[in-house]
Amino acid sequence: MTRDSASGAAFEAAVQSHAADQASRPGFALVQAWQGMDLAGIRRHLVAALRAVGIDEADDDARFLIGHVLEPVSLAQALADAALWSWQDATRLADLAALRLQRVPLSQILGSKPFWTLDLKVTGDVLTPRADTEALVEAVLARCADKPLHMLDLGTGSGAILAALLSERPAWTGQGVDLSPAALAVAQQNIDACALTARAQLARGRWGESLRGHSFDLVVSNPPYIVREVLARLEPEVRDHEPALALDGGEDGLDAYRVIMADLPRLLRPGGWFALEIGYDQGAAVLALAQAAGLTALECLPDLSGHDRVVLGRAVLQNG
Repeated sequence: MTRDSASGAAFEAAVQSHAADQASRPGFALVQAWQGMDLAGIRRHLVAALRAVGIDEADDDARFLIGHVLEPVSLAQALADAALWSWQDATRLADLAALRLQRVPLSQILGSKPFWTLDLKVTGDVLTPRADTEALVEAVLARCADKPLHMLDLGTGSGAILAALLSERPAWTGQGVDLSPAALAVAQQNIDACALTARAQLARGRWGESLRGHSFDLVVSNPPYIVREVLARLEPEVRDHEPALALDGGEDGLDAYRVIMADLPRLLRPGGWFALEIGYDQGAAVLALAQAAGLTALECLPDLSGHDRVVLGRAVLQNG
């Protein structure tokens, strides 16, 4: 074989290898479908594809995905100036969109999720922070002033509640506990990114079991509360891509609340507050558990949709 023929064979092999690599990309079929389309056409096609797999927020999801690829250029700018959109952008968008069409949560695809005033890292090891949980943050802030206070977040997950509260109350310190080492790694990244490292500590443990001899002015939690038989009927984004450990509340959804409520009299200092997120139909049951544990000043508060979302109260002012 001559040098020229050897070079030609190597070039052909490289071309074939590149083609195989491209064909193996998650978004290869979308890239093929988008041949000849401008950004506006790609956007329309993507919205239709997202709707076809049952995603109700197809318009918003398409906008977020395109915006993520374009950043820092805006969608409006790219629609007005074709030079701001490249075929490399389309290929990258296709790979991300292919994941969304498989019902991977948008937060996991983009790698983050806004919560409260923060932008938090999200992976498949933690629940995506939800707007409903902000009702718990609001309730706590309305009752606890910015004076020195030590708080505990049980089942901290991404660290969303811990980070949101500490970001609003500079005099507070906090402890986050989670059974999952992977979740704790995500929480630590969020704590560090929010510049809260000096005021927040994280530890592995099952609820309050590892905190013997410790007490707190405030205990918060968003524990797993989905009834076990309901798990299989959840949306694919939750059922298939979020950790079951953070979802499965047992046969009646109340397993975690029984453990936490029984331990709150020990964990809370006299007069200390607690606030727990609950399922929309669990208010009466969780209030009953709190009452049985001897907690006081009990309330059940709604989220923005008017559904029961937070049970809160206090430890008695004096022990015994």
